[in-house]
Order: sequence, then C-alpha cells, then structure tokens
Amino acid sequence: MAQERFDIKQHVTDTIIAQIEAGTPPWRKPWTGDASGACLPLRHNGDPYQGINILMLWATAHLRGYNSARWMTFKQARELGGCVRKGEKAAKSVFYGSIERETEDAAQGEDAKRRIHFAKTNNVFNADQIDGLPEDYYIRPEPPRDLGTEADAELEAFFARTGAQITTTEEPRAYYNPAKDHIHMPPIATFYNAAGYYGTLAHELAHWTGHDRRLERIKTFADRKAYAFEELVAEIGACFLGVQLGVEPQFDQSAAYVEGWLEALKSDTNMIFKAAAEAQKAVDFIKAAAEAPEQASQVAA
Repeated sequence: MAQERFDIKQHVTDTIIAQIEAGTPPWRKPWTGDASGACLPLRHNGDPYQGINILMLWATAHLRGYNSARWMTFKQARELGGCVRKGEKAAKSVFYGSIERETEDAAQGEDAKRRIHFAKTNNVFNADQIDGLPEDYYIRPEPPRDLGTEADAELEAFFARTGAQITTTEEPRAYYNPAKDHIHMPPIATFYNAAGYYGTLAHELAHWTGHDRRLERIKTFADRKAYAFEELVAEIGACFLGVQLGVEPQFDQSAAYVEGWLEALKSDTNMIFKAAAEAQKAVDFIKAAAEAPEQASQVAA
C-alpha cells in the first residue's frame, strides 16, 4: 500500500486553525514558559527563522513549554556534540528550494531549462529537548520591557524614523487611512499600558507598508476574505516587529476578525503561508525604513 503523501500546507493550516480556535494563536503568545521573554526562533547556527516557520515553532514552543530559542535537526544536534533525548518528538519546519530540469522547447526543437520551486519539511528539535549542547544554546531570552503607561523615547524615535505620517487626536480609534496615507492613534495616555500602544501602532504601521507606493499589498478589500487576509498580515507583522523591539505583543482583536481569519484559512490552505510571508516583508520594510529615514521619506513622498 502506497504511503500517503504528507501535505505540508494542510498540516500548517490545521495547526494554526487549531491554535486560533483554542484562543491562543501563536502570534498572540510567542514567548514561552512562565518567566522567559519573547524570542524569535533561531536555527542551530543562530540565523533567525522567517515567515511561516516563526508561527509554527512559536506554536510548538508554547504548547510544549520550551524556553530556548534554538532549533535544529537530529544530525545538527549530533554535530554540535548534543544528543536528542529518547522519546522526544520533533516539530516541523518548512524548507523552500528550487531545482532546474531539462525540458525540450517544442517550437524551437532545443533543450531548455525550467526552474521548479518546491517546499519540504524538516524535523527539528528545540534545544530544551537536547542534552550536551554548548551552554550558550540554553541561554534564555531577556524578558520584554515593562513600559508602564509612559512613552518610550527609543521606540518613539524608531517609529518616527520610518517616515510614516502618524496623527494623534482625541478620537478613540486606531487606524490606517490608505486614501490619505496616514496612521491615526489615540493619545498614549488613553491606553492601559504603553506596550498596548506600541503593539497597536506596529499593527497600523504594517498596514502602512501595503500602500501602492511601498509594497503594493492593499488595493481594494473586494470581499471579506481579502479584508481578513490584510488584517492577518498586520497582526502577525505587528507581533514579529514587537518581539524584535523587545515589546511584549498585546492584541485585543474582535470576535468578528477572528471569525474572518478562520473562514478564510479553512477555504485556502495557502493563506497562512502568504500572510506570514507578507508580514515578514512588511517588517523588513519597516526596519529598513527606520535605518535609512532619508530614503524612506523619499519613498513615502
């Protein structure tokens, strides 16, 4: 009997859906354990994972209570002098690659090459599942900053450097207006804590990256699925950015948003992959803009 082919996209989508339905999507609590801080998952060599792999490994770490940021294959663990403990269960990471295949051009009668893209899974283990690794592989992340209810000068400077137009009024709504290309925020004093303020600002800034003059992601919300996709991108992107800035992500999305995500995810197994990839692009754009404010202002003009 032939072995059933493992469906990567269905596996990832089912995992994310189960987390959302349980009320704990992986980007809502990307920090692990009780006392550790938020951390992005890292490969065995210290390189950060990106996109969908962040969500999958966050989800696994949260469910199993892992604290370490490092993940690696069985072989990589052995090469580092470590040994995966007996009975430990691997997590899945997704690897993207491409190969060239010879094809014949029927019209020209000549050989040609065609690049084929593929995705496959790797079985990876968290450092907490492995004995004998170098000590620095077990270093726990620093806990997120307690920002209280006052503005943080360093974060204020970071967001200002992106070049985004951020308007503050007494209106009790946070939103990005694509037509006017500006972000509106209520005063920081109206938030229960500053982490909530900066998490919300990061969400709206992720929307800002989708403008036609930037990543060209926001066109029109033709239907509920398109709107749910953009909101998913913004929430995941805000969490990616918050973790990198040392701010504990805090979200309070409505039940309608969550219902929209679930409906869209269940109808399209590609959606969570696309959303995670677009969220990664948004964060990369924001960080690049903050590091080169002059260039960002020219793009935004």
